[in-house]
Amino acid sequence: MLVLSSFNGVPNMQTPISKLTRKYQATIPEPVRRSLGLEAGDSIAFDIQANGIHLRKAGPIDLVFAAALERTLSEWSSRADDEAYRDL
Repeated sequence: MLVLSSFNGVPNMQTPISKLTRKYQATIPEPVRRSLGLEAGDSIAFDIQANGIHLRKAGPIDLVFAAALERTLSEWSSRADDEAYRDL
């Protein structure tokens, strides 16, 4: 679905909308995928900033950082943790 809105003071820009599933997943609308050059299997990054969240295609450095960070979180990788946090 596309909604007309204003963005940075420019009226009537199209704003793609997506809905979250019960598992907090969303489909990235086609205009956004096209704009970012996303294809199936690509990773995306969410940059959290004071004025909002910015979505972008993840680059190689993002993937290296995420892999390095994941290795430091092994203390939370038990079956009990999986069960406790399954619905988050």
